[in-house]
Amino acid sequence: MVDSLSRLPAADCLKLCHRVVDGLCGREPPRRADYSSTWSLEDWLDLLNSLTAFYRLAVGSNSSDEEVLAGLSGVSSSSHAEAVLTVLKARREEIRRALLDRTNSISSATLQDFDWQLKLALSSDKISSLHAPLLSLSLDVRENTGLRSVTMEMNRDELNTLISSLEAANKVVLQLK
Repeated sequence: MVDSLSRLPAADCLKLCHRVVDGLCGREPPRRADYSSTWSLEDWLDLLNSLTAFYRLAVGSNSSDEEVLAGLSGVSSSSHAEAVLTVLKARREEIRRALLDRTNSISSATLQDFDWQLKLALSSDKISSLHAPLLSLSLDVRENTGLRSVTMEMNRDELNTLISSLEAANKVVLQLK
């Protein structure tokens, strides 16, 4: 996880952490090309996901410096752990605003319209003999940025799961009223 930060000098670690927070806040994240000699693609993605999740968790749970350092106990170098903590302390409010903005933009999406079609899968002789009905569902979702169309294709089991989820969501909404 974050232990692979020790492959970088402490100054570069600080720079990388700031770039990870930039990406978290909707700006340009660190580029893989800048670190391709240090990490494989899999290690790079793991590191980015770990750091991003770490910053989200630390800010979301309002962790103290001691709790953050305890969470970084797996980092072999204390200077690297200090770099992660320094970036967190310097940009905590910025991360908090970005997380709130993201939550608000997700919760402000509303369904505007929907359309559905039922069709048979006919891509081969074997599949057409199965007569597997598929539902094609198109949803128009209004977000802050405008109207976005979402199209899904579901079989019977997936449709039943969707209906159950929507019924559960409706119950929660009715309880909140």
